[in-house]
Amino acid sequence: MGEDRGIRALLDWYARAGVDQAIDHAPRDRYGEAEAAVAVAREPAPAQAAAQAAASREPAPTEPAPDAPPAPLLPPGDATWSAHEIAAACTSLDQLVAAVGAFDGCALKRTATSTVIGDGNPQAALMIVGEAPGAEEDRQGLPFVGPAGRLLDRMLAAIGLDRSAVYITNMLPWRPPGNRSPTAEELAICQPFLERQIELIAPRILVLVGGIAAKALLGRREGITRLRGQWFPFSTPRMEGSIQATATFHPAYLLRSPQAKREVWRDLLAIEEVMKNGDAER
Repeated sequence: MGEDRGIRALLDWYARAGVDQAIDHAPRDRYGEAEAAVAVAREPAPAQAAAQAAASREPAPTEPAPDAPPAPLLPPGDATWSAHEIAAACTSLDQLVAAVGAFDGCALKRTATSTVIGDGNPQAALMIVGEAPGAEEDRQGLPFVGPAGRLLDRMLAAIGLDRSAVYITNMLPWRPPGNRSPTAEELAICQPFLERQIELIAPRILVLVGGIAAKALLGRREGITRLRGQWFPFSTPRMEGSIQATATFHPAYLLRSPQAKREVWRDLLAIEEVMKNGDAER
């Protein structure tokens, strides 16, 4: 009986901590795995190790060795640099989807069920960017399909839009365990893929829902309360010109704080006006 109570207490603690899915049959020390991966990445390559050993002893009177191969373009273990290079090489949305699905540089992929890229019309003039997939999105492999997604659908319907007229995605293609907030490292690793997605879709208006997406893509430090309702130019080094971007509260926040719907309604009307009439006042 005492053992049963201990197990139930542990499960209750897991539930309160946000653990709602079992990924593996046995526990894994992912911190140890990460440290081991870094250690392996820092070890010199066999050719480099041989060159170091040869340099430490007197050279033998033999023919000179051929030139060593050039150093790799990307430092080993640098997932952010790798993502930049992989994303830049994609010339279509299909290529980008395949590249993200094959990318192993973000640890979130190992705990997620699905890779969630986007949903909607790739030729849309309006693109919506959220934070990360939730539990339901992770199960279905689509963004914004849980309670917050259903509220987003109603928000779009209020200004005469639906998913066939917009494109919806997130900062991260993988769900953080327990729906925790993404880390700065996770955002940095995945942002090149999102920026390339924006470049390929080339929307006229970018709507950033939630403070994490707004601050990351706009490069701002202010919170969402100060950023919402304004218009900003968004661009990347590969883009010609800029896209009009605005921020508003995340639908998940509105479910917790329905009093904020009044501000979001004003934001939606401003988005509708820009959709109809062009440039916004900045």
